Amino acid sequence: MSSGWGAKDHKNYSNPPSAGTKRPRSDFGNKVTVVLGAQWGDEGKGKVVDLLATESDIICRCQGGNNAGHTVVVEGKEYDFHLLPSGIINQKAISLIGNGVVIHLPGLFEEGDKNEKKVFFFTGLKDWQKRLIISDRAHIVFDFHQKVDGLQEIERQEQDGKNIGTTKKGIGPTYSSKAERTGLRVCDLLADFKDFSSRFKQLALQHQSMFPSLEVDIDGQLKKLKDYAERIRPMVRDGVYFMYEAIHGPPKKILVEGANAALLDIDFGTYPFVTSSNCTVGGVCTGLGIPPLNIGEVYGVVKAYTTRVGIGAFPTEQNNEVGELLQTRGHEVGVTTGRKRRCGWLDLVILRYANMINGFTALALTKLDILDVMDEIKVGIAYKLNGKRIPYFPANQEVLQRLEVDYETLPGWKSDTTTARKWDDLPPKAQNYIRFVENHIGVPSESAPEIPLL
Repeated sequence: MSSGWGAKDHKNYSNPPSAGTKRPRSDFGNKVTVVLGAQWGDEGKGKVVDLLATESDIICRCQGGNNAGHTVVVEGKEYDFHLLPSGIINQKAISLIGNGVVIHLPGLFEEGDKNEKKVFFFTGLKDWQKRLIISDRAHIVFDFHQKVDGLQEIERQEQDGKNIGTTKKGIGPTYSSKAERTGLRVCDLLADFKDFSSRFKQLALQHQSMFPSLEVDIDGQLKKLKDYAERIRPMVRDGVYFMYEAIHGPPKKILVEGANAALLDIDFGTYPFVTSSNCTVGGVCTGLGIPPLNIGEVYGVVKAYTTRVGIGAFPTEQNNEVGELLQTRGHEVGVTTGRKRRCGWLDLVILRYANMINGFTALALTKLDILDVMDEIKVGIAYKLNGKRIPYFPANQEVLQRLEVDYETLPGWKSDTTTARKWDDLPPKAQNYIRFVENHIGVPSESAPEIPLL
């Protein structure tokens, strides 16, 4: 028996190399494929994930909570996912909710049960609980977190005359509890319930002290949480070790489904009108506990125009008939909130910025057909500040509001592309539009052969 530490010995922690023996360079293991939004969300990530998930063995969520919304259509039936990985539809795959996700347990089961009742090969999402793994390090969203989310929005409106436009799902307050080190995780719920109850009560009282109008039925909530503990217990695993085994075990196709998008990232987005997690590629590593070395393909999902829900800077927004046309033809209504999305021309500045952060290996361009009826199509290619072009994406909201956008006008193709499934099906002017985007971003779309035209 070799005393070296090889890739096949990754589980055998009790048999490390002997003293003085050089550890051999091990196999780096399986790579994970990542799907990320490149704009302000709602780019069609769920559709891309669904296509890739059919060939995947493991599908992961790494950040966010049920503030995300992905709609997947299978055989004419719509499935709405907010917390579950949309790859849960694949009955041959395992879905993982990683440690970077914050979980509202009532919302999780409501979502699963609702989708399970829908017809999918006559079985719905039957046995979805058996295909789901939850990291024991994931933090829990409590009902009072959701109430606080709403109260904070009211306060912002009263004090500043504007709010952030959160989904009121309790995501921000839960991440705040996590950062303050007062939050509670899944592993805490499944351990000593007496200790959990004490910490839950302290956390609830802490929030009540900050928000005197907040009402919390502590005993009632604890009773429900005790029931949920038994329901999720079979699904809970050590997420880090699960991913380690998946990466270093037999060959597997591992897919990571990003929620939200680059311009909503807590660090890199249009702060403060952002989400509360890192929804760029770094969040994959911290939200699943995997090394950067195992990141493989990174697909940036890009809508053929730009949309945004809620308030915040939007340089290429069109508050005119163009915006209305995009909103109507694109059915631009938020899955989670039901709010109409603001619409505008494609902004290549934000796409270049998103690529700087994420290092996309390919782009998946969606909803190209929405532009089919346009005589001409504008694309934002650069920003001007005080009359001069700038090579970067400004961090400050006030600066973003003062920007001018330089546009390039391209001819429309004025023909139906809804049935196009491969490159040659597209009219030449539509091909030129895609090439224009690729050349400006420096990332090809044709290098993702498994992703057809969407």
